[in-house]
Amino acid sequence: MIYLNHFGLREAPFGITPDTSFFFACASSQEALNTLLVAVANGEGFIKITGEVGTGKTLLCRKLLATLADSCVTAYIPNPNLEPRTLLMALCDELHVEVDDDLDQHRLHKALNLALLDFARERKRVVILLDETQAMPLETLETLRLLTNLETEKRKLAQVILFGQPELDKNLAHESVRQLRQRITFQHHLGTLSREELAHYLEHRLSVAGYLGDRVFTGPAVRAIQRATGGVPRVVNILAHKTLMLAFGEGVRQVRARHARAAIADTPAANSFPKRNWAWLAIAGTVAGSGIGWLMLK
Repeated sequence: MIYLNHFGLREAPFGITPDTSFFFACASSQEALNTLLVAVANGEGFIKITGEVGTGKTLLCRKLLATLADSCVTAYIPNPNLEPRTLLMALCDELHVEVDDDLDQHRLHKALNLALLDFARERKRVVILLDETQAMPLETLETLRLLTNLETEKRKLAQVILFGQPELDKNLAHESVRQLRQRITFQHHLGTLSREELAHYLEHRLSVAGYLGDRVFTGPAVRAIQRATGGVPRVVNILAHKTLMLAFGEGVRQVRARHARAAIADTPAANSFPKRNWAWLAIAGTVAGSGIGWLMLK
């Protein structure tokens, strides 16, 4: 990353790949994590977390996985857009249940149920986390419900956490999965960052990346980013990365409103300002002058 040395950073602070070391406990994310931990501790069957695109569902999922690592047996399915038998096979893989590839759905269910009973005898709690569940077919959702039917007198043998976009709620409203819908005991909808939270979010990620200097993002820059993104973390990260590139291109160590406006104009997901490409010419000139010819120019 070309601006790391300029800002005294160890790593890129605004990547869009979920990284739990950058987890920011804003009000909505912390409430969601607390809800999940309480629900898991209580042995509830189904838990649901929804949120718009880019609000941090996958990061929250991975944060929970890291938190539960020593206390539970976990199975993580990142893309559950699978037909029922394939999902059962994926769960067998995640839970290290050895099965033949040609087993039918009934026998896969039986193998998983036996494995869950074994985990219960060992006093191990099983938590299944499924991301992007708005894409899960209805018949696969019903398969999950059947899998959680097995229980002791005290608790379910497997807990299922569904992470998905708001379209998941539309799917769960379908008559064919009403039994599953009734079993969702805890739920939370992830919100976006407020302007105050956004300022702290930017500082937090810079600090995690190793920044030790004075404040980088000015108030007007933060306000411009807030207006353009609505506080959606993924889009905030894209704009913040571009503004650091622009500040580097000018040889300054502070991000101002003009940098934010230029980044916004170049970003399709942030459409509060008209599109212009002239802003990147400043970087082009600086980079060309310093002999770095591999920077992407617009």
